[in-house]
Amino acid sequence: MNCPILDSKAAANLIAEGGVLAYPTEAVYGLGCDPFNEAAFQQLLLVKQRPLEKGVILIASSIAQIEPFVALHDQPWTERVLASWQVLNQPVSWVLPATEKVPDWITGGRKTVAVRITQHPDVIALCDQLGFPIVSTSANLSGKDPITTIADCCHAFPELSIMQGNLMGISSPSQIWDAQTQTRLR
Repeated sequence: MNCPILDSKAAANLIAEGGVLAYPTEAVYGLGCDPFNEAAFQQLLLVKQRPLEKGVILIASSIAQIEPFVALHDQPWTERVLASWQVLNQPVSWVLPATEKVPDWITGGRKTVAVRITQHPDVIALCDQLGFPIVSTSANLSGKDPITTIADCCHAFPELSIMQGNLMGISSPSQIWDAQTQTRLR
């Protein structure tokens, strides 16, 4: 393997400097960057060969990290969303109303953004060191199967650094629900 393997501190430095990173999540490897750095985000889309319109998920270590970016509280669905993030070993991403603080390149031009509070200890450490959520999209070329090994990740993205850590053994990527309609999207 030629890909540099980074600990969470070095991974946080890479993201803070505008880099794109591959990292383990609950079920598959993800690709991430600083959601507020448009050049980094464009690089992520280029590497993944993903169109802007599809949008991405923001993954955070805590509810406090996402509160500035979504209308989460005082909604009919607030308790369901918050409760879902407490269930162990069942990652759930929610499409929530975005605030004006979320860049258009993250939302894909929508008025919503998908967010998840991660349970992955290494990703929690990464987001805590950064102090903000990161972009999360599966580490695969658009339309291909998600990647579940570090070797496959390095083979698919030899130009990227990979954060050390293991997947958490979840069998499929996070569910995605629309909070406003209470419908499952994935």
